[in-house]
Amino acid sequence: KLTQELESSSNGLGQKAAEVILQRIGPNRIQSKVQITSLGLFLSQFKSPIVLILIAATLISAFLKDWIDAIIVLAIVIGSALLSFFQEYSANNAAQKLNQHISFKSNVLRDSELVTIQTESIVPGDIVLLSAGSLIPADGRVIEASDFFVNQAVLTGETFPVEKIPGVLPEQTSLAERTNTVFMGTNVRNGTAKVLIVQTGLQTAFGQVARRLTFRPPETEFEHGIRRLGFLLTEIMFVLVLGIFFFNMF
Repeated sequence: KLTQELESSSNGLGQKAAEVILQRIGPNRIQSKVQITSLGLFLSQFKSPIVLILIAATLISAFLKDWIDAIIVLAIVIGSALLSFFQEYSANNAAQKLNQHISFKSNVLRDSELVTIQTESIVPGDIVLLSAGSLIPADGRVIEASDFFVNQAVLTGETFPVEKIPGVLPEQTSLAERTNTVFMGTNVRNGTAKVLIVQTGLQTAFGQVARRLTFRPPETEFEHGIRRLGFLLTEIMFVLVLGIFFFNMF
């Protein structure tokens, strides 16, 4: 049934059909939607209203030659920006390492023939042949297996390899208990298997991990309050500046 839904067969996809699917869903790779440079990432730390107010205070203090205050405020701003920068930079590096980890070639049935293709070219409906030492290129359903064990500690933390066998399991089955499914980024420790690819790229379990690593964590109530306070201070400063200006003119 799953093979029919993916418009595939026991002999795999045709080359032309695979190319059409690849154009429709995109390559089987994990990457950020937007590549951010280190400079861009660092500059993005200065978007907060309070940070902008502190920078303005630094410039005013320097203009008035109040060097001590200017240096103290500038040190606080730079320290805060560097801390946030290194946290986000580490997350981006982790996502890139995940991407490098799954860059390899796989044995796939195309037009009933066994061919070796780049992992990026694999699409849902492909039949992949796996053996001991193989890195699994995408999430797939096991349709044939012989003494087939997979190390999936990278996803589940399990110490020992897990045996994978063909079969049907309930939809609510947890990732660790899906003995009929293999996952991108894991590796074969023993045996051989034939696998029907179901999900590729960011739609895989491995891809979801990489996606979360690149996301900025949800804004906390404290951060939300700080942001609102920053806008409030900006409005008050604007009113005070205009008021003092017109008062002096009067």
